[in-house]
Amino acid sequence: MEGVTHWLIHWIARNLSDLVVFTGILLIQAIGLRWLLRSSAAHASRRTRVLILAAGAVSLAAIVFGFLLKFFRVARLLSPWWSSWGRGAIFGWAFTSILLVIALAITRLLPHSREHSPARRRFLRATNYALLGAPAAAMGYGVFIERKNLRMREQSIAIPGLHPDLDGLKLVQLTDIHLSTFLPEEVLARAVDLANETRAHVALVTGDLISFQGDPLDTCLKHLARLRADAGIFGCLGNHEIYAGTERYTTEAGARLGMRFLRSKSAELRFGNAKLNLAGVDYQHLGRPYLTGAEEMIRPDALNLLMSHNPDVFPVAAEQGWDVTLAGHTHGGQISVEILHQNMSIARFFTPYVDGLYRQGSASIFVSRGIGTIGLPARLGAPPEVALVTLCRI
Repeated sequence: MEGVTHWLIHWIARNLSDLVVFTGILLIQAIGLRWLLRSSAAHASRRTRVLILAAGAVSLAAIVFGFLLKFFRVARLLSPWWSSWGRGAIFGWAFTSILLVIALAITRLLPHSREHSPARRRFLRATNYALLGAPAAAMGYGVFIERKNLRMREQSIAIPGLHPDLDGLKLVQLTDIHLSTFLPEEVLARAVDLANETRAHVALVTGDLISFQGDPLDTCLKHLARLRADAGIFGCLGNHEIYAGTERYTTEAGARLGMRFLRSKSAELRFGNAKLNLAGVDYQHLGRPYLTGAEEMIRPDALNLLMSHNPDVFPVAAEQGWDVTLAGHTHGGQISVEILHQNMSIARFFTPYVDGLYRQGSASIFVSRGIGTIGLPARLGAPPEVALVTLCRI
């Protein structure tokens, strides 16, 4: 009994944050269903109430399924296809549930007419239906349209005292590919073609080539090997290489295909009389000291550029002396909604560096939205991208 108690305490401590999230989603869903039942009790047919209760049962089943997938590794017993779409279904359900409850709250705040004007009643009923349908519409757009709406993004980074021979240097960045059930191979092929059209000096891949063990890593590497850049293809590893246990294989297989994944290593690239000191680190774990020993790779006679999958290392990188940091990891929030001129996304709970260019003193970081998705197979307000970063002298 003591052993079981000890295991239970450690299990709860290890999964506490996820348990809180799951519990919160369940409460939100319960509130939403209660509102639906109360609002429909007076005028809805029995069939409608049965459908609402059925939706509640499906939601409960989704919670149980998600709980098993997340906490007891049931996903390992499923095929990669079922495992991926199972996760996607859970996240999709959670997202639409939250939006639905927000919509229900808004409808409850709308004025309810006691007048007998048919036109007014029709207008309010149509408004309610529109609000309740908005979550499903948003989810559908994110899954079927914006998730595959790949585009080229150009970003200039001004660097004080940049060597003239590095002025206009072009770096093309692909990140967070997540080649899996959620990302068709043809989207990655199109991303590589877009990157090659830039005729960049250096091609960079900043982690998360796949999502989980069993995803087509070799296929991903084969496509990335088609990248063309004057000085070659370089990369760093993300957290999903760690989750999949493919750090060593990715590095070795990449090297055989002409790609150098820099794992706490640097490479000196020459452009005319200027030097670019390009370095990479593996994913930096949250809660541990960032970039330990990375300062030893800095060269005072070169422009120092760091590839780090996660961008929250930026303050440490700037303090160490890295001139430019390139990162991904956040997917630009993946689901990002602008409210009062502020972009709201889950990623902002983990890092202030979610999307685009940020500066600290003379140091800069660019965070790309990346190409693929994780968890929820949708993007809203954060379309996938290939990034072209150009260094500029000021």
